[in-house]
Amino acid sequence: MALEIAIENGRRKLYPCRGGYPLNEVKVVRDLRPVLDQDFHDIIYEKNRETHVARVTINRPQTLNSLTGETMWEIASAINDAAADELIGVVLLTGAGDRAFSSGGDIHWEKSGIQSKFFQVDARIVHDAIRHCLKPVIAVVKGYAIGMGNHLAYCCDLTIAADNAVFGQNGPRVGSPAEGIIVSYSTFVVGQKRARELWMVCRKYSASEALAMGMCNAVVPLDQLDQEVDSWCAEILALSPSVLAGIKASFEVVADFLRDSDPGHWQRILKPGGYPVQELLEGQNAFLEKRPPDFWRFRS
Repeated sequence: MALEIAIENGRRKLYPCRGGYPLNEVKVVRDLRPVLDQDFHDIIYEKNRETHVARVTINRPQTLNSLTGETMWEIASAINDAAADELIGVVLLTGAGDRAFSSGGDIHWEKSGIQSKFFQVDARIVHDAIRHCLKPVIAVVKGYAIGMGNHLAYCCDLTIAADNAVFGQNGPRVGSPAEGIIVSYSTFVVGQKRARELWMVCRKYSASEALAMGMCNAVVPLDQLDQEVDSWCAEILALSPSVLAGIKASFEVVADFLRDSDPGHWQRILKPGGYPVQELLEGQNAFLEKRPPDFWRFRS
C-alpha cells in the first residue's frame, strides 16, 4: 500500500494512495500550509520587516534539536514564507541553545514505524525550500551539526559557526539510508574527495577543520557569533536583491539534475528485495544502548 500526504488544519495526514505509487514514494497533494504564528511546535519563526531578516530556530533543545518529519515540514514552511515576503532579504537557520545546531534525525521518531519511511521525503522538502528561496539563507551553527543537521548547514548559502561547532555525517554509522541529492550536493560544497570522506568515513570535524574544508565561511568565538552574523546580514542587505536572486538561481541550476531521482531510487536498484532493515535496527539499537554497532554479521 502506498500513501499520500495531505494537510488538514495545519497538520500532516497520511492516507492510502489510489494512484498506484510504489510503497516508498509519496504524493504531496497540497502545497505546504500558509504560515500562521500558532502553527509551529518544533521551531520558532521570527520575521522582522524592519531589519529585513527572518530567523528560523529549531526549538528542540531537549533532544539537541533533533529532527522529525514534522520539524522539517515546519522549517520548510517558514523558509517558504520568508522567501515570499518582499521585505525579507536574509533568512537565518539556527538551533536553540549553545549545544547543538541539530543532532540530525530523531532516532526515537525514526524507530516509531511508518513515519520513518518519509524521512528522506521530508529532508528533501527542506533542501528544496533552502535552494529555491532566492534570498541568501545563512546557517548559524553552535555546537553539534550532525547527520541531517550537518546537511542543513552545508546546503545553506553561507555557514557561520561558533568555535564550539562540530560537523559530521553518521548515516553508515547508524545504518540509516542516505542517497540522492542529500548526499551528492556535498560535492558542490567541499569537492568529490572530501565529500566521499565525509559520508563514507563518518568522521567528526571541529569548526576550524570544517572551515579549512569549505563547509564554513567563518568561525568566531561563541560570544561573538551574533555580532558576526549581524555583520554578514548588513553586507548582504546593502546589495541588489534582484541581482542576488539571479546569482543564487545560477548557482542552484547546476544541481537541478540531482533532484530528479526520487527518494529510495538507488536503494531499490541496489537492494531490489528491500532495504536491509536489520542493519538499520542494529545501528539504532547500538546508538540507544551506547555501544559500537556490529555490522560485520551483515557482510556474509
